[in-house]
Amino acid sequence: MRVTWITDDKHAPSTVEYGKSPGRYDAKAQGESTSYNYLLYKSGKIHHAVIGPLDDNSVYFYRCSGIGPELQLKTPPAQFPISFAVAGDLGQTGWTKTTLDHIKQSNHDVLLLPGDLSYADYLQHHWDTFGRLVEPLASARPWMVTQGNHEIEKIPLIKKGFVSYNSRWKMPFEKSGSSSNLYYSFEVAGVHVIMLGSYTDYNVHSHQYKWLKEDLSKVDRERTPWLLASFHVPWYNSNKGHRGEGDAMMTDIEPLLYAARVDLVLTGHIHAYESSKRVYNGKLDPCGAVHITNGDGGNREGLAYKFINPQPKWSEFREASFGHGELKIVNSSHALWSWHRNQDDEAIQSDKIWITSLFSSDCVHP
Repeated sequence: MRVTWITDDKHAPSTVEYGKSPGRYDAKAQGESTSYNYLLYKSGKIHHAVIGPLDDNSVYFYRCSGIGPELQLKTPPAQFPISFAVAGDLGQTGWTKTTLDHIKQSNHDVLLLPGDLSYADYLQHHWDTFGRLVEPLASARPWMVTQGNHEIEKIPLIKKGFVSYNSRWKMPFEKSGSSSNLYYSFEVAGVHVIMLGSYTDYNVHSHQYKWLKEDLSKVDRERTPWLLASFHVPWYNSNKGHRGEGDAMMTDIEPLLYAARVDLVLTGHIHAYESSKRVYNGKLDPCGAVHITNGDGGNREGLAYKFINPQPKWSEFREASFGHGELKIVNSSHALWSWHRNQDDEAIQSDKIWITSLFSSDCVHP
């Protein structure tokens, strides 16, 4: 498990001490550090250290750079059941804080964030304030993220894209054979999760496409009966916002996900919620994926209230409200997806879907 933190002290060591008892650290990991400049901004010292191996479903206490404060994390379980919290397009508003408070109450094992994290939008100190905002949750559970359009921050001829994102949010891409932090995969319990990049090349000649094809070929559905994918721009969207933006990626990538029998696709970008029936190529298909748009974590741009009518046949439920999702995978065949609206400061459950894995159906053949 990778721990990331930032210090103002340029001489602070990139070390993490950790153990299973408060104040008693039986192990120590040596990491690496980086920093970056962005116009007139200079980041602090960004540390990355991988700790472990760690026991599954266990609580560890740790501290970074040899000084306090002591933090606490819980590792995911090695087998079902496992619970994911899902929230996209977070930002740093009052609604963001409400969403994070509700997620904290959900007793999740892993958080998935399908892009648009800080909404820094070139103002680099907003990356720092975002880090402080999410630290109570991100220091306690694994956060697995992918990039959105607000992470690009490219300035032609001056700055390439994703400098801040790649420096601060380093994912385990190399472990999955990827050459880019913008797309990778990981396994937890009995779930194989693919995190894709909507804003890096994905055509059939791209590195991402070739990596994805290779990654999917290695999936063992006996070991990981659930197969999930997450990226920023939705392919199935009946909201009037951002219509058609995912069409090109869908043309190239959806056939790969369909052939691999991906169970669930989690996206953001649209500042509203929508769930689908199983669908492929725009039509209902019992072997297609369930698509969830969950770009309603609390961003400063507001909600996308306008949907097209009539509602498409593939669209199951849609609503423009802030909130978060929870995916509780019970066993190799059944999972419960629920969406919780941020209403009156309470996490109101507004949509619920029981999902049967394609591995347990006639769609997947050994």
